[in-house]
Amino acid sequence: METRVAIIGIILENRDSTQKLNEILHEYGKYIIGRMGIPYPKKSINIISIVIDAEQDTINTLSGKIGKLQGVTSKVVYSKA
Repeated sequence: METRVAIIGIILENRDSTQKLNEILHEYGKYIIGRMGIPYPKKSINIISIVIDAEQDTINTLSGKIGKLQGVTSKVVYSKA
């Protein structure tokens, strides 16, 4: 199947979900092109961006798993290519 490049934007508000989030990202590591995390202490959150190249179903599944974590929000932006 055809793959797509996407960015998954993640806002982590509950630090207790950090370990589970990292486990999920590790599970999908073969698809991840890059990852950037920015702590924002002023708002007590962490902002993470994941660049991924995978089938659309895989990207949606990953984002859904992340979004089900307590205190974590994720959104996907797809490339047109």
